[in-house]
Amino acid sequence: MAEAVKMPKMSDTMTEGVLAKWHKKVGDKVKAGDVLAEIETDKATMDFESYQEGVLLHIGVDEGKAVPVDTLIAVIGKEGEDYKTALEGEKTSEKEEKQAESPAAEKEEKAAVAKEEPKKAEKIDVSNIPASVIRMPALSDTMTEGVINKWNFKVGDKIKADDSLADVETDKATMEVVGYEEGTLLYLSVKEGEAVPVNGIIAIVGKEGTDISPLLNDASTENKEEKKEETAASATPNTNAAPVKEKTKEEEKPTTSEDPTSGDGGRVKASPLAKKLAQDKGINLNDVKGSAEGGRIVKKDIEDFKPSEKSANQINETSPTAPSKPTAPAPVIPQYIGEEKFTEKPVSQMRKAISRSLTESLFTAPHFYLNITVDMDGAMAARTQINTVAPVKVSFNDIVIKAVAIALKQHPAVNSSFRGDKIRFNEHTNIGVAMAIEDGLLVPVVRFADGKSLSHISMEVKDFAQKAKAKKLQPKDWEGSTFTVSNLGMFGIDEFTSIINTPDGAILSVGAIQQVPVVKNGAVVPGNIMKLSLGCDHRVIDGATGAQFLQTLKALLEQPIRLLA
Repeated sequence: MAEAVKMPKMSDTMTEGVLAKWHKKVGDKVKAGDVLAEIETDKATMDFESYQEGVLLHIGVDEGKAVPVDTLIAVIGKEGEDYKTALEGEKTSEKEEKQAESPAAEKEEKAAVAKEEPKKAEKIDVSNIPASVIRMPALSDTMTEGVINKWNFKVGDKIKADDSLADVETDKATMEVVGYEEGTLLYLSVKEGEAVPVNGIIAIVGKEGTDISPLLNDASTENKEEKKEETAASATPNTNAAPVKEKTKEEEKPTTSEDPTSGDGGRVKASPLAKKLAQDKGINLNDVKGSAEGGRIVKKDIEDFKPSEKSANQINETSPTAPSKPTAPAPVIPQYIGEEKFTEKPVSQMRKAISRSLTESLFTAPHFYLNITVDMDGAMAARTQINTVAPVKVSFNDIVIKAVAIALKQHPAVNSSFRGDKIRFNEHTNIGVAMAIEDGLLVPVVRFADGKSLSHISMEVKDFAQKAKAKKLQPKDWEGSTFTVSNLGMFGIDEFTSIINTPDGAILSVGAIQQVPVVKNGAVVPGNIMKLSLGCDHRVIDGATGAQFLQTLKALLEQPIRLLA
């Protein structure tokens, strides 16, 4: 009988796997123990061996695709056997499981369907009302609401299509809002200093004496319906709303008006606020270049305006009493045209796992950090001597791992982990060593590090590094740590802090050895220091406990002969 092959759970944190490569194709014979495929987990890419014998009848997952653990990926059976029975059986099983797991949800769904929906309010016909609604525009791509900084008109005032109704403060800047409507200002929705959501009503303009209550009632009805339907009405106008007379920038361009500040009676397009500022500053609007749509001059153009030499001479001629000062030409900013571009790639299984575990650690375990400086002169001298007789080259990181393991034996509270309703105090010292690889970060474990020699630790760490780069680490290599060491000193980082590698209760961040002036015996002499930062889970480690551990670790590193005792 054909058997279904499912996505295996190849690590304790694995929730899905990527079918990196198939080693067999449909029709191939498969023996128990044959490598069927390579599967990328959240830790590494691993070989998946078949536990069935027969012919590969069906492949259910393409290479490069991710599927959850326990999902059917292939069918193996006898040659010529109908594998569809196995597929149908798998689908039936999944359906029964879902039904068994969520009977309450099914009842709720049926109850929701049976429940009578409330009647919708009748739509108000506002098409014949001689008034137009002006709404809060989206003045930036991230704007969700705008604050009315200042109203430029009051109810009852006559306004023109290019008049600026208000100054609106957005999340980026304070900008003018033009109504693009002509008539009498009949309604203002809020007071100065209050906020209006994007697409919310800010004003109504129309024929004097018009009853605008139907427009307000219609807007209230729309808001209630949109909230019930949970639509993004604040960002997207409702296309099914009653045909209220609303004009957009594209439908009607602002009209121009003759302006007294133009000097020569020409027609210019400018907002009322810009006109007033120009008049106060004595600026001829014909000399100002508008930055708004259609060359319209706004407040910012007046504030940024710098008179040219010609304009300055004209001012001097018309004002003979004014002192004659040469005006420096405005600086010309060269134009640079760049291109915005980027590339995207799917998040790898390892990166998903890192994101998941570190986010959980940071927002679950209350972190605090303790920092200490270590004099490394003794460790440097000891390392030089050790490497003259050691079978492999011992690094400073190897010395730190050994020192941490011995210090943990003296401070078991730091070698602990929070387990919900209990705290586990580990009597063994399994030191996780953080290693950066191309796809992310792995933490293989040096087990029982306190009992191993520096050469032994060095060989293990080097072996782990080679396996990590080749993606050959196995679950047994990275599971079971009680404490983690993260060293960025080889990258020139002086000091840093790390997120705890759960379920550990602490993590040590190791910086680079720096040559600095130090005080010894009352004299300033050259020294070599290294900064350490201990990240602690406050649920299991208190400040004094962590500080005592660091003092012991500092003493071991400054007198490395104690590591050999």
